[in-house]
Amino acid sequence: MTITITTAPCCWGVDDVNNPNLPAWERVFDEAAAAGYGGLELGPYGYVPLDDALVAKALSERNLFIVAGTIFDDLVSSQNREALLRQTDEICAVITRLPQPEQMAGQRFRTPYLTVMDWGHDERDYAAGHSDRAPRLDKAWAGMIANITAIAELARRKYGVRAVIHPHAGGYIEFADEIERVAADIPQEVAGFCLDTGHSYYAGMDPVEMIRRYADRLDYIHFKDIDQTVFDRVLGEKIRFFEACGQGVMCPIGRGVIDYPAVKRTLEEIGYHGFITVEQERDPLNVAGSLEDVKQSRDYLRSVGF
Repeated sequence: MTITITTAPCCWGVDDVNNPNLPAWERVFDEAAAAGYGGLELGPYGYVPLDDALVAKALSERNLFIVAGTIFDDLVSSQNREALLRQTDEICAVITRLPQPEQMAGQRFRTPYLTVMDWGHDERDYAAGHSDRAPRLDKAWAGMIANITAIAELARRKYGVRAVIHPHAGGYIEFADEIERVAADIPQEVAGFCLDTGHSYYAGMDPVEMIRRYADRLDYIHFKDIDQTVFDRVLGEKIRFFEACGQGVMCPIGRGVIDYPAVKRTLEEIGYHGFITVEQERDPLNVAGSLEDVKQSRDYLRSVGF
């Protein structure tokens, strides 16, 4: 098993680009490097400038690379197709011109990846983690599949970028039945999966079992950890997913409930080679703790063999 550990701007509270409290992207780059990471994700569309020369210089000065870009938007609405494809075009044009890591033997697809996540639906946001009360898509499902397919095909055809579908708490691809349905409706040759240990657990699934079940679709992975005490409390409240994150439901890896030695054994069993990105969603007002937390996560993962 050959694995490179990276991180992402959400560890600094960067999820909503319209939040006025976001830290400067240069600070995220500085602290990612200071915490011992060699690379990171670009973050949500509109956070890091779409200026490949400027960003490449900033990465090179810190000996960093970019592992992935992100589409985090409404994947359901057919009226959003044009905006989704514009984002795909602009993100892929930048990430393919940025410094890249050494590619590893056994890695299925070269970096950079394009993580694709559904977001922006109040009825699902307030039902995050609650499969029993979360509404499911009926007729609109086909439109979401068509949008994801169009994103993936544009990224591959024009830029050679592999799109990976990321189930996300509070979106319309979150629970086991929805992930199974996506796997059936979008062929492996079109798009892979980026499974997230934290989102899997939040949605009531065993992260180890999900990794094992979708081993043949697993092109990229996100690692998180969950504070069980906070998790139990927020599941009893009417609360948006990122409000729960602001209350500390996500914690440094190794301090939460997810069994990372078991995750490591499973990745060895399935022969996973490639990249794993550490994430810890938080309120950007708490950014002062980001450097210490991402360093703790990296040090813990190193201690258990990653």
